[in-house]
Amino acid sequence: MPHAHDEVDRIVAAWQRERPGLDAAPLEVLSRVSRLARHLDLARREAFAASGLEGWEFDVLAALRRSGPPYRLTPRELTRATLVSSGTMTNRVDRLLSRELVQRVRSEEDGREVPVQLTDRGRELVDAAMDRLLEHERALLAGVSTADQVDLADTLRTLLLHFDGTG
Repeated sequence: MPHAHDEVDRIVAAWQRERPGLDAAPLEVLSRVSRLARHLDLARREAFAASGLEGWEFDVLAALRRSGPPYRLTPRELTRATLVSSGTMTNRVDRLLSRELVQRVRSEEDGREVPVQLTDRGRELVDAAMDRLLEHERALLAGVSTADQVDLADTLRTLLLHFDGTG
């Protein structure tokens, strides 16, 4: 049974036509990952916008929500969880504070540290956004069998561990 051809197949074929000796095999995987990332980014923006959130807001709120009760992390922990600089995180927390989605609370252990805690409103918004996100992502994966999704997740995990330097 012949394969359907996608844009990456056309790009690789064009490179092979123009430079016959060129090994364009990495494009077969990574160009597809890149194109899928763009589609996923658009779907995520749509899901978050429906909940009144920006992607970065979801990232911070989701990190707090995943931390479990009392949904509190230090700014340093949030910085690690969201892969942004401390200056960026300070700005983001300030903006979320102004929307009353988070609050700062004094640490009982360390008076110098001021953890950030999810408010009830923030929890409701991030939960709604997560539900919409999963609905969108299920639709994106609808044409892929469960077994293929498991295989793909395993393969992508291997690749990501290599990029993260932990594999």
